[in-house]
Amino acid sequence: MYKIPVSVLVVIHTRALDVLLLERFDRPGFWQSVTGSLDRLDEPLDETARREVLEETGIDVGQGRLVDWKQSSRYEIYPHWRARYGPGVTENVEHAFGLELDDRVPVVLSPREHTRYQWLPWSEAAGKVFSPTNVDAIRRLPLLASR
Repeated sequence: MYKIPVSVLVVIHTRALDVLLLERFDRPGFWQSVTGSLDRLDEPLDETARREVLEETGIDVGQGRLVDWKQSSRYEIYPHWRARYGPGVTENVEHAFGLELDDRVPVVLSPREHTRYQWLPWSEAAGKVFSPTNVDAIRRLPLLASR
């Protein structure tokens, strides 16, 4: 089954703007926020965000405040990941969310997706992630978190 080229990016952060980053299992050194594609075409974006956060970190979004930032980005799928999508699919649309927590919480990684995690101040986190859309989302965090 092919992945749907519609996804969410969830920047998990504290009130103090520390950001949770995850290192990809399949790409050591590639750090990112929570990401994931819709499971079905009619899956609501906030449901995808809740599911992906729980699957990748063990965090229940009920511990914080999940906010749809109402921002999306269209980008070209990296060639080494295109086989996951249908024939001829080269672009994905990613919808940004924030999950604000009072403070850092314990994380339980999905071992088939991520190997390590770290909490960093937002400015450092923006410099560590590999995806340009993730960089942009983290850089906007000080403005978006105050909504």
